[in-house]
Amino acid sequence: PEAPLTYQDQAAMENHLEQRLHQPQKLLEDLRETDAQRFRTAMRWLLEDKKGRLDLKDTVIDLGEIREQALQSPGVNRSLFLVTLERCFQVLNSLECVEILGRLLRASSGGFLQPDIMERLPRDLREDAFKNLSAVFKDLYDQTSAHSQRAVYTWMTGILQTSSNATDDSVSWVSAEKLWILGRYMVHLPFEEIMKISPVEIGLFISYDNATKQLDTVYDITPELAQAFLERISSSNFSMRNTSTIHRLGLLVCFYDDLELLDATVAQVLLHQMIKCSQLRGFQAGVQKLKANLLDIATENQTLNETLGSLSDAVVGLTYSQLESLSPEAVHGAISTLNQVSGWAKSQVIILSAKYLAHEKVLSFYNVSQMGALLAGVSTQAFCSMDCKDLPQALRSTLSQHVSGLSPAQQQGVLSKMIEAGDPASGIVEIPGAFFKEVSLFDLRREPGFNPAVLMDKELRRSQALFLYELLLKTTRRPGELLSAGQLVKGVTCSHIDAMSTDSFLAHFRYFENNLFLLSPYQVNCLAWKYWEVSRSSMPPFLLAALPARYLASIPASQCVPFLISLGKSRLDSLVLDSNKKTSVLGKVQQCLDDSIADEYTVDIVGNLLCHLPATIIDRGIYPRAWPPALHGLRDCPDLSPEQKAAFPDILQQTASKLAGTLPPKEFLWAVFESVRNSSDESPSSDAIPGCHGVPAPSSDDVFKLAEANACWAPEDLLCMEEDTFIRNVELLGAVKGFSLPQLLALKEKAVQVWDMPPYWREHHIVSLGRIALALNESELEQLDLGSIDTVASLSQQTEWTPGQAKSILQGFLDDSDYSIQDLKSFHLVGLGATLCAMNSTEIPLIKNSEFRVVVARIGTLLCSTHVLAEFKRKAEVVFGDPTEWTSSVLQELGTIAAGLTKAELRMLDKDLMPYFQPSAIKCLPDEIFKELSAEQIACLGPENAAAVTHAQRQRLSTVQLQSLQRALDGAKAQPWQDAPASAGPTRTPASRSPAGAPVSWGLGLGCLLLGLMAKPLW
Repeated sequence: PEAPLTYQDQAAMENHLEQRLHQPQKLLEDLRETDAQRFRTAMRWLLEDKKGRLDLKDTVIDLGEIREQALQSPGVNRSLFLVTLERCFQVLNSLECVEILGRLLRASSGGFLQPDIMERLPRDLREDAFKNLSAVFKDLYDQTSAHSQRAVYTWMTGILQTSSNATDDSVSWVSAEKLWILGRYMVHLPFEEIMKISPVEIGLFISYDNATKQLDTVYDITPELAQAFLERISSSNFSMRNTSTIHRLGLLVCFYDDLELLDATVAQVLLHQMIKCSQLRGFQAGVQKLKANLLDIATENQTLNETLGSLSDAVVGLTYSQLESLSPEAVHGAISTLNQVSGWAKSQVIILSAKYLAHEKVLSFYNVSQMGALLAGVSTQAFCSMDCKDLPQALRSTLSQHVSGLSPAQQQGVLSKMIEAGDPASGIVEIPGAFFKEVSLFDLRREPGFNPAVLMDKELRRSQALFLYELLLKTTRRPGELLSAGQLVKGVTCSHIDAMSTDSFLAHFRYFENNLFLLSPYQVNCLAWKYWEVSRSSMPPFLLAALPARYLASIPASQCVPFLISLGKSRLDSLVLDSNKKTSVLGKVQQCLDDSIADEYTVDIVGNLLCHLPATIIDRGIYPRAWPPALHGLRDCPDLSPEQKAAFPDILQQTASKLAGTLPPKEFLWAVFESVRNSSDESPSSDAIPGCHGVPAPSSDDVFKLAEANACWAPEDLLCMEEDTFIRNVELLGAVKGFSLPQLLALKEKAVQVWDMPPYWREHHIVSLGRIALALNESELEQLDLGSIDTVASLSQQTEWTPGQAKSILQGFLDDSDYSIQDLKSFHLVGLGATLCAMNSTEIPLIKNSEFRVVVARIGTLLCSTHVLAEFKRKAEVVFGDPTEWTSSVLQELGTIAAGLTKAELRMLDKDLMPYFQPSAIKCLPDEIFKELSAEQIACLGPENAAAVTHAQRQRLSTVQLQSLQRALDGAKAQPWQDAPASAGPTRTPASRSPAGAPVSWGLGLGCLLLGLMAKPLW
């Protein structure tokens, strides 16, 4: 009988395998040299679907798991793909090879589909194999760059044209079947080729039921090509005015241009089909214009009340005056259309929901279920007036689906009513999903019915998770049950991690690894220390970045590749917050890379780190061979620095011939602005507006296309805007973050011209203003009708109010609503938002504790002045007791309110609570109070809070305190003597042998399989 694998065997396999996994080019060489029989075995292993296990005496290998892991390993996947392309078609039939290529491509999300690879694909595939591979390419279309899409199209059409019978150049090779095979790649057909498609073939194509599904997915089609297809369809036997034909057009309908003598019924059918046009990549301004024209035709000779239900999502183009002219009966009759429309402005749903409820008289469960998207326009007061029996039912169904559209005030109104109803059968545990994160810590502490299962689908604030994890730990002894309970992992503390035995920690680490996006930097730091202490030899290398920088220096050159792979799969920005430490981490990355990206394998290895590489590497260190996959990765980077972006033009210029890219402009917004202005058909503003002769005022088209680039208009341009343009685009303009005060003042003046003076503005006017409202002075704010908390809530979403403006809004609400501060409910407090910072020290104590305690977390997000936070802190003491009694969950719940602590109270806080301050609270602590923290407390802040310390706070610290702060930033232990030595780096030593019959690590298992495929034995 075969002897069992020895320790030395395992070590040899692991070491050999590691070389192959981390130097996949060598794996490629091995597989190229392997004889045909062994290569066929390798290919069949990739093709195998079974989840089987391989029993090697004292070791069990899970083949399915190993195959999946191998396919996801950077570089290994690429090597397998290349060797499959080179050799598979010689040893297996083409259908099997195509299936293998498909698996490898899907595992890579299309990243391998570079033009040079496409040139190596066989051009003599059997028809069924060709169709199967084409189907894979179609599935990966969205993950493929435009340049690679073009290469795929060229390969597909090369084969399709070869099989064409067309001999006459005037007749296209494109048949109905070939259009179906091309799928989304049909958008790459040249205009001239489309115009040559025979009427018979295009008619056959459009008559096929699946053609509509295909045309529904051509998101990147251009107007020119869409109109070419429409012209060919109209040349066949299909009438473009026929309802059946219109239903078959898919996204081509978005470019329908035959409006002459169109009747209202056809216009309505077109509008209904145009709901899908929001999926187009671009050209939305043209779509909006077409919808507006069709809307005019659809309502000809009929009133808006009569046609409302048949206008589809074009109703979002209706102006305030048109919406206000609607009867409650018309809105009620059209509710099944209105409730499904996306793209409503908040001001529009306010008008429509009021119309609907004017017909229904009362807000019931039935009405809520009917309103859908219009629920965002229901007043907070109306939610609070709902019948207690209807609300829980509504909360579990319709309301939970539309929670993202509700304001914080509306959400709090719903919750306060729900908790006030006190349904003993359901209770707080029944509050669904996203609503649950609004439940206060105070209310959680009163609820006895929690278990891990009920938390699976709930969103949790960190304060809730901290409380619930501690609570459930008392009754649940199985860590896996808690760690797998949805977002409960947010509540794991360092002490919980430290208390886990080595076996338990290693067995449950996957729960942490799978939920890294939920963990705080402090939690990751705790995990890193625990791993370092119990099993540094098997520690995931990315965790080293959470330890002090010197631990990175302990990584030997031989371990660079696993370090880069591991770190490249993580999110560096959330792992390392301190800029100096990030520089150290990236320094190690550059050292490992030798300041260059040599080839596509290196791109695979660095993964997300590509987004953090310095401009010098982007400019000079990426080799030509690596550029195509590097650009594929760089296009997904969320935040490239100005220096990184500046490195691009030269590179793109050098490689333009290969990459078909255009130079990205250095001043992007101005480039967009100039581009739109130059292509605008609108003439300058009319002379009807005084002082506007020759001024290039914005058109609706311009505003829609420009988005954030509207910030480039001069104030006088904005003031010269046509009234209709302002009315139709006020919400878009109010959302532009880049407007300066002079621009906002011009837009406010335009609002006065259009709507009259502020006292005449109604709720929907005020809500639509967005940032434009910041231009209102204190006197104008006092003139507004602020009797509705929903109006005030829309204003309080802006964070740039001066103290005087905030006070005017607060006082305006109290005066117009006839409320005193003592009368304010929890939803009023949430709706008032930042204007609460305008309260003085005599007003804050008047807030009812019973209302304050349920919105502490919301108030804790406000960046108020120190004296205001100190008053809120006094109220928090009434709810949560003396600061010396506060727990981690309480401190986290309080947010910025904790910055109201006195020097004495801060000094008395347990050092272990320091990581549970929110970073915003650290920033809000006055410099003279922050310096009262002991060096030990500062050392315990954790990386995230240490990174939040301001320059002014640092200036007041002693040398010893600064050293402690640096330790916290580095992720060091609180005391120097607690640090483990960094010299014993995470060298890879073989793990001890698995117990008999235990599953082996995927690495060793893959090693056994790969070693069997090698041409030469290793020992």
